[in-house]
Amino acid sequence: MSRLLRPALLVTAVLALLGFGITPSSAATSITVATAIGRQDGSTASVTGYVVGQPTATTTVVRSNFPNDYALALADSASQTSTSSMLYVQIPTAFRASYGLQSNPSLLGKQITVTGTLTAYFSHPGLKNATAFTGGGGTDPGPDPGDYYAGAEGKTGAALKSALHTIISSQTKLSYDQVWDALKVTDQDPNNSSNVIEIYSGRSISKTLNGGDADDWNREHVWAKSHGDFGTATGPGTDIHHLRPEDVTVNSARGNLDFDNGGTAVAQCSGCTADSDSFAPRAAVRGDVARMIFYMAVRYEGDDGFANLELNNSVGNGTAPYIGKLTVLKAWAAADPPDAFEKNRNEVIYSQFQHNRNPFIDHPEWIASIWP
Repeated sequence: MSRLLRPALLVTAVLALLGFGITPSSAATSITVATAIGRQDGSTASVTGYVVGQPTATTTVVRSNFPNDYALALADSASQTSTSSMLYVQIPTAFRASYGLQSNPSLLGKQITVTGTLTAYFSHPGLKNATAFTGGGGTDPGPDPGDYYAGAEGKTGAALKSALHTIISSQTKLSYDQVWDALKVTDQDPNNSSNVIEIYSGRSISKTLNGGDADDWNREHVWAKSHGDFGTATGPGTDIHHLRPEDVTVNSARGNLDFDNGGTAVAQCSGCTADSDSFAPRAAVRGDVARMIFYMAVRYEGDDGFANLELNNSVGNGTAPYIGKLTVLKAWAAADPPDAFEKNRNEVIYSQFQHNRNPFIDHPEWIASIWP
């Protein structure tokens, strides 16, 4: 069998000598930025990291007003600010239109993989002579970092729910005032960095128009705060995994209604419907809403001074610590799987703010295991 493989290996070697790069899919498994920094030996490697700016000198990386498309800096965290933990990547001419930061400033904070030679650039640990760039744009931002879910491996049902509760309960908690600034990052419009996207209406609105007046956006609790009486207290009341920007009027129309299909059109919220005991957002985010609800039911189990939040198959739950309708939310999650915006949001919350994740964005299959 080994003799049969030798011609293929020979072809690969010849192509490499002739200067033809191999793509990450055929190269070795990618390494981290930290590994690449420690392996400046002229070898070829695929490195996966987050774009954190453009190097302009040995100890200088800029995050705005990019001077050209010639270089970028990668780090193992999107929030990294220390240049000693960054890899400086030279961008060859062929890739500048797609990966240069002057032309593509929205790449900042996105995860990409670059294949090239591990060697100094700007007299700093770097990667040069790149043969392939992948990721960025609308691609997945690496949803399952390291061994984050190791404690949940092999578990199902109640045991899985318990394991995930333990994992995601380790988090940095925000104040309610800090939520304003966090949402301006987590829900930034990918096509306009000055705006946020409202969860239910889908409207792109200036970040500066946050407040309580008509046509402002405010902080919507997707798990209505009266369903468990947690208000805006630090904890479930400030957990940005379920707090989203929304138009003041639409937020009021949703109120504390449970989620279900049906009803009549909601003003200023195209595709949304409501009746006396339930609300349905536009179809494009119904899965997002469901996964936020599933997160809350696992994260808050009554062991931290707050109510034990649970799902049921009812509507009109009022102030009880329940939200429905379970069967509808499961159907919404299946019909609307996680998209690039939702995955990026999960990553930003993890890397920059709360340092915990929504497991049902990373592993949608766990919904059916916990709620069969």
